[in-house]
Amino acid sequence: MKKYTIFLPITLLMISVISCNNTVKSNYSNQTNAKVKTTTYTASNHPGKKIMEAKCYVCHSPSANHDNRIAPPMVAIKSHYLDNETSKDEFISSVWNFVKKPSRDKTKMRGAVKRFGVMPYQPFSEEDIKLISDYMFDFKIEEPEWFKEHIEEEGNSKMKYRNGAN
Repeated sequence: MKKYTIFLPITLLMISVISCNNTVKSNYSNQTNAKVKTTTYTASNHPGKKIMEAKCYVCHSPSANHDNRIAPPMVAIKSHYLDNETSKDEFISSVWNFVKKPSRDKTKMRGAVKRFGVMPYQPFSEEDIKLISDYMFDFKIEEPEWFKEHIEEEGNSKMKYRNGAN
């Protein structure tokens, strides 16, 4: 009987430890899988929008008038870097390729470089630029009142106005 008195509590203790251990693993797995799910963003809650407003609009403001600008508006960048064949990944990669080390050779905006010069290097992270580009690609972005008319006049049929949701 003494044998069972010692054996039974040890067995019960082991079963409860093993049982608790499995429960912890199961919950951890469920939490991990929940984090993998992607968030669906809207134009107003996309993190790229907030980053663009904070970092890009300093120079690329949609509210600056045409003659007193220090850089083209972000919608001009969108229109120059997009065409009917451009995928989202290509767009994001192309924008990052320029921003990580701006140069005349990499630009798709020759007229803007002629007018404003090459954008000075900014220590933006690749993650931030990807979020900004993702937002720009998927949503209509803020633009100056004069932009659509300007791009249609100055584009010489080579450049098209592109500021819709893709």
